[in-house]
Amino acid sequence: MAVYRAGPIGADPASSSHLPAVRRRRTTLRVLLALLALALLANLLLVEAYTNSGFAPDHEGKAPQPDAAVPAAVRDGGPVIDATRGRMVSHGVPERTVALTFDDGPDPTWTPKVLEVLRRYGVHATFFVIGSEVARHPDLTRRLVAEGHQVGTHTFSHPQLPELPAWRRTLEYSQTQMLIAYATGRSTSMLRPPYSSFPDALRDPEWATVREAAGQGYVTVLNDLDSRDWARPGVDAIVRNATPEGQNGAIVLFHDAGGDRAQTVAALDRLIPRLQQRGYRFTTVADAMGGALGPANPPARAADVWRGRGLAWAINIADITWWVLWGLLIAVGALTMARALLLFLFAVRHSRRRRSVTWSWGPPVTEPVTIVVPAYNERTTIEPAVRSLALSAHPGVEVILVDDASSDGTADAVEALGLGNVRVVRVPPGGKATALNTGVALSRNDLIVMVDADTVVEPDAVHRLVQPFADPSVGAVAGNVKVGNRRGLLGRWQHIEYVMGFNLDRRLYDTFGCIPTIPGALGAFRRQALTDAGGLTVDTIAEDTDPRPHRDRDRLGGDAGRAHGDGDPGLPPGPRAAASPVDTAVAAAGVPPGDVSGAVALGDHRGHRPAPALAEAAPHRRGRRGRRLVTVPDGYCNRRAQRR
Repeated sequence: MAVYRAGPIGADPASSSHLPAVRRRRTTLRVLLALLALALLANLLLVEAYTNSGFAPDHEGKAPQPDAAVPAAVRDGGPVIDATRGRMVSHGVPERTVALTFDDGPDPTWTPKVLEVLRRYGVHATFFVIGSEVARHPDLTRRLVAEGHQVGTHTFSHPQLPELPAWRRTLEYSQTQMLIAYATGRSTSMLRPPYSSFPDALRDPEWATVREAAGQGYVTVLNDLDSRDWARPGVDAIVRNATPEGQNGAIVLFHDAGGDRAQTVAALDRLIPRLQQRGYRFTTVADAMGGALGPANPPARAADVWRGRGLAWAINIADITWWVLWGLLIAVGALTMARALLLFLFAVRHSRRRRSVTWSWGPPVTEPVTIVVPAYNERTTIEPAVRSLALSAHPGVEVILVDDASSDGTADAVEALGLGNVRVVRVPPGGKATALNTGVALSRNDLIVMVDADTVVEPDAVHRLVQPFADPSVGAVAGNVKVGNRRGLLGRWQHIEYVMGFNLDRRLYDTFGCIPTIPGALGAFRRQALTDAGGLTVDTIAEDTDPRPHRDRDRLGGDAGRAHGDGDPGLPPGPRAAASPVDTAVAAAGVPPGDVSGAVALGDHRGHRPAPALAEAAPHRRGRRGRRLVTVPDGYCNRRAQRR
């Protein structure tokens, strides 16, 4: 066993720690796009979630509550409760007077139909609107006021008001007020709490919210009759429920949103002319009180209009973001299913072709192989990995372990194995790509296998892995790696990932001759292919995912083969660099490739370990003479040992 040590030298001229101006501009753009995405997501989570929270039909039941705090005058009084001027006044509707009220709107489907019936009979009504719906349908809210109807607030998100803290209730009122101001230029002093009904149904928690709302200037409007149109009992039942007894006046509750309101529209078309024939007049709530409530919809302040506009924009942006994300989710799901089907079909075809008895890469490949193993603090997994590699059935295997300044005795553990075909090379901290380039520089052979320090291979795995090199056009081979210890949940999920990434995906890529990456866990290369591709770069921040050969090294062992990386396709040739990483490794060793004399001097002279860099080259197939990447046939199953 040979052991080599090295000291640091200057930085690799093929890489730089300084970002060029173009990359700085790209980084700035990416940061701005990320901030925009975060802003949209925050708006979605905060606004959309709050806007759509808590809404449920008015008929939802509530647990029984005491009513000891509710004054008898309120329980036995009219449906309009005014406590805004420090006194409690309960108002009723005069005889032969009906005030139609509609909750939960505006709705783009049913509110226009209700308005059409009201217009046909010359009737004005009062609409208690939900703030979030006003933001989405401001034109419809504006139409309500323009046609002579009155609007009141039904809160912003239709919650159970007694269950909210005081600040949330205030927010519910104020946000709806601002949105009404934005849509109509008017304000409102009328409030109908969600899930409310008759005055005698008030309980202590509801009465507390009525008094609190009065302190903010709101008159609470309940109802005398509930049409129960929310239950859709039929047109006859709705008309019967909404018809006052004798000559009594009434505030009647209907709904113009919250579900199918076809029965409501039909009932109105029957109820209004019937009551008009009985001498009833239809009016709004405020007008029914004879001016006792003051103006129902006075002009709004300019500040409220602008705040309402901003709130409406935020809600609309959140809605658009929501639907865009839904569309993307559906599209991604459809594409994922299509991709999975495509992968399966091509994998079956590829597997059958490779398992055919007539399939062959050519004459058996028995050339000696150098296996390069980069390691950093891998003592717990390195011994079985190196032993399995050194005892491979392929003839002439040499193993080079490149210890990247491990602090746990990784190199010592390998030295203790006493394997004659294993060399240990100690280098200063330089990252995985630098360690691999060092191993390539010191290799004696033209076929190089790169293996992670936690990969345990079967005896014939290396031999099978290099058989595709019988085809002169093959420049690299992607190994098929599987998780060995699948007892835990993490291991099982990782096994699925490996089966998808190393098996199904690469079968499809191999069919089209466009494999994007060689797995760092197990991959084989021609030495000349690595040199022509520019070696393994150290200026990436990803490991095993972002292959990026030098753009000035554009050939992979052939005149027509262009090398480029995943995520960076079709790079044009640039100015020739001073040296590739492989050239730097050879120069640092001071000897030609294959000569093991001298010391290896690679790494970061600043003395810190950079982020893990690229661990495989990824040239694509280009032209008839260029080298290509292939996957190994079935049976090249190498088990990867998990460290965690």
